[in-house]
Amino acid sequence: MKKLSKYIYNAETLLYEKHEESSAARLFKVLGFVAAVVALVCLYFWLYTSVFGLDLPKTAYLKSENEKWKSRYEMLGHQLDGQESTLNGIEQRDDDVYRSILGLEAIPEEVKQAGFGGANRYAYLDDLGGNELLKKTVKRMDVLTKRAFIQSTALDEVAVVSKQADEMKSCVPAVPPICPEKGKYRVSSSFGRRHDPVYKNKIAFHDGIDFATGKVGYPVYTTGDGVVEKVRYQFFGYGNEVIIDHGFGYKTRYAHLHSINVTQGQKLKRGQQIGQVGNTGKSTGPHLHYEILFKNKAVDPMSFMDLSMKPEEYNAMVDAVNVK
Repeated sequence: MKKLSKYIYNAETLLYEKHEESSAARLFKVLGFVAAVVALVCLYFWLYTSVFGLDLPKTAYLKSENEKWKSRYEMLGHQLDGQESTLNGIEQRDDDVYRSILGLEAIPEEVKQAGFGGANRYAYLDDLGGNELLKKTVKRMDVLTKRAFIQSTALDEVAVVSKQADEMKSCVPAVPPICPEKGKYRVSSSFGRRHDPVYKNKIAFHDGIDFATGKVGYPVYTTGDGVVEKVRYQFFGYGNEVIIDHGFGYKTRYAHLHSINVTQGQKLKRGQQIGQVGNTGKSTGPHLHYEILFKNKAVDPMSFMDLSMKPEEYNAMVDAVNVK
């Protein structure tokens, strides 16, 4: 094996003496040095990570970046909390105030949340290595965007209907169906549960108000602008009746009439005469049964009219729309 020669100074002889070293010896020294370096590096990492509990530089950098992104997501989450709170307030005002006043249906919760169930629409985030915080943030943004779009559409509907407010004022059944002149009538039965006037022992719900006049022929007037939906002559039940559709969810029923002056499909103005008080159908005396239906549900007519209205004002309204 080839030997490596080198000269080493001898302090005793004051001469450079020739020394020869084999390649194998030289290789062992190199390998030993490398092994020592590797051992020292491993010892360093062991002491750095296990004994002192420190992270490697790259790991520390990645953790730092992860914390930065986590802080950004949390900040975005707080901003979304504020936006959601604002949107909740708008939705509540829309349902409880705007839509209620204008007679519009509230937006169902299932409509607001539609399109976010079923299949995993965020599977692509798994493919991109997205964590749960990222998926949660993206989903919240999607939900709020959809809700904001639905609410914007709902407010557009409110805006359209609100422009029809003047028309709505004249359509809502807001006056008595007969002239409220004292001594000419009495409220013989109110809205709610009562003893049936025919079957005395039976308690039933009364869907309207009965105006007893003591005689047949007292004029009956429509309580709001509308279109005659139904005219029916029958021997039982409501007797001769008229149903008027006022729009905006409102309808009115006038029953037990003696005669009827209108026809189905006819357009009417508030205060226009539709017939006369009668005693037809299931009736125990001359009276008008009057109902208000809102979205096909009976409501108390007394909440819509003022029986203290002066007869002069009422007759002026009637004279303005009825041709003599």
